[in-house]
Amino acid sequence: MASLGAQTVCQPVPSYSPCEVAFELDAAEIKAHPNPYWSVDLRAEVRSPRFKTYQAHAFHDGGNRMVIRFSPTEAGTWEFRITSNLPRFNGKEGRFEATPSDHPGFVHVRNVRHFAYEESKKPHLWFGDTLMNFAAIDRAAFDQYVDARAKDKFNHVRGYLLSDDPSKAFPAADKPNIAYFQEFDKRVRAMNEKGLTVDLVLGHAQNQLAKLLPERQQRERFARFVAARYSAYGVTWQLVEQFETYENGRAFCRELGGYVKLYDPMAHPRSTHAAQTAAPLVNDGWLDYIVYDSDNDNLNAVERQVYAKPFVNVGFSGQPATTGAEFRHRLWRAAMNGQYLTCRRKGDAREDLKAMSVWYELFSTTRYWDMEPYFDIDGGHGVALEGIEYILYVEKPAGPVEVLTEKHNYEVYWINPLSGEATRPKDKDWKGEKFVGEPPSANQDWILFLSRDGKKEGMLKSYKFEARPVPVQDVETLDKSVPFTLAEPPGDTISVSKPPAFELKLKRQTRATRAMSYLITGEVTTNGQGFRVLATGAKGQLQIPAALTKNGGAVMVLRVTALNANGKAYALDRVFRLVP
Repeated sequence: MASLGAQTVCQPVPSYSPCEVAFELDAAEIKAHPNPYWSVDLRAEVRSPRFKTYQAHAFHDGGNRMVIRFSPTEAGTWEFRITSNLPRFNGKEGRFEATPSDHPGFVHVRNVRHFAYEESKKPHLWFGDTLMNFAAIDRAAFDQYVDARAKDKFNHVRGYLLSDDPSKAFPAADKPNIAYFQEFDKRVRAMNEKGLTVDLVLGHAQNQLAKLLPERQQRERFARFVAARYSAYGVTWQLVEQFETYENGRAFCRELGGYVKLYDPMAHPRSTHAAQTAAPLVNDGWLDYIVYDSDNDNLNAVERQVYAKPFVNVGFSGQPATTGAEFRHRLWRAAMNGQYLTCRRKGDAREDLKAMSVWYELFSTTRYWDMEPYFDIDGGHGVALEGIEYILYVEKPAGPVEVLTEKHNYEVYWINPLSGEATRPKDKDWKGEKFVGEPPSANQDWILFLSRDGKKEGMLKSYKFEARPVPVQDVETLDKSVPFTLAEPPGDTISVSKPPAFELKLKRQTRATRAMSYLITGEVTTNGQGFRVLATGAKGQLQIPAALTKNGGAVMVLRVTALNANGKAYALDRVFRLVP
């Protein structure tokens, strides 16, 4: 085959750093393709030194310039072969060199509900902040922000690809503003260089992206362009803000997510933002992790036991974002539900940054990737790697705290979530199967940490994801085994215009049912929108979103999913006819 010739190929680059191969179209090619973004198809089959093959597409970078941007994942000689509808380049071959680096690799899903770095295999403790408009702010302010977040040890920043005015990025659906994206490239790269993975929200809420790209081919070209520009960087994908506000949100995300999956050679984790939960999209084949914008403990606790995906909560600070003690309470409740955290703060409140830092510093000393929510507790909520370490959050101290453990020697720490300061009780080392103790004071929240420090020190020399099997629960659905009934609404109809009250009643009181978390969802299967959250808790009023009824459908499947005090999940289904 012919070599690539005069086209520009990058000089040797460190692994996990972008290599660019640039192509200059000649006058005849530009005449045949006056809008290269739309009509030029140019891609490379890239082969690693160990013969792993990737497919990387080119993007238009202004004028007559097309670029393939690709990050090699290992040192050595990489080879590529071009396929294109430009005959001059079709079939050409080339190579570039990658040098060793200490980059840990891009973030990927591991151990069902957790994350790890691709190269080092080291677990990744997702620690995120939010700056939605980072593309639009003054560059000096942007640089100051990035430096501050890196200093605070954050490793994720979440923000929009498009500004509030999408015409700044796309004056027309088939014509990107290349200058906008070239500056955006620089900002993504600047964050990566500071150790920050960028969680890209491609479009705003309220159908913004669907209005900008009304045709299927426009959406595919957009996804190909975005993936080609940014897959070489450390990113994750969070398709749109509040997918539920899109006219056909599930179908839109399934299509767009499918295109991103197709065109991203590095397979960066994919999800979408949601008004509450992205879980309705889990079974559509493109979503890798579930994003929450919720401080609802019933929702967060129940879904953690139902779905075998990682969970990232970008909204534990509430709507609107809260601060101070309530921010801290919500943060720790989300953490005890096994969620990773991306905060949304009011301004630059140092108290909230400190609360995030305390959480991060504590979990950094644990095998957090092996931890699961733990239920043999009275007086708080917890997560644990049983027999090794237990973390318990006591939001409102009211007497002794009890934790059942495997029988070993444990070091005992009471940690102040305001400061991170640890207090050791008089009996700082404890041995037994049932720990009973009280926080140092009753006028604030506390964290109890029981740890086999010596045992854990040896375990932490290895990052293998195998300290214990990953629990994936089978939800109990037999009516006779479900410990509650749906007492209201009665009958088999529900009014859409006047949503009814609901009430769940226990069949019997037991120790296991002393605390119940309830999540009520509804789905009209004929309209293809997926389920929506109707209510949480044992009693209240059903809220039926317009998305469930706007495309017709007269029958709704209502599901109550519940979690008892022992962490056992149950589900109860009822079918209702929807009436005006």
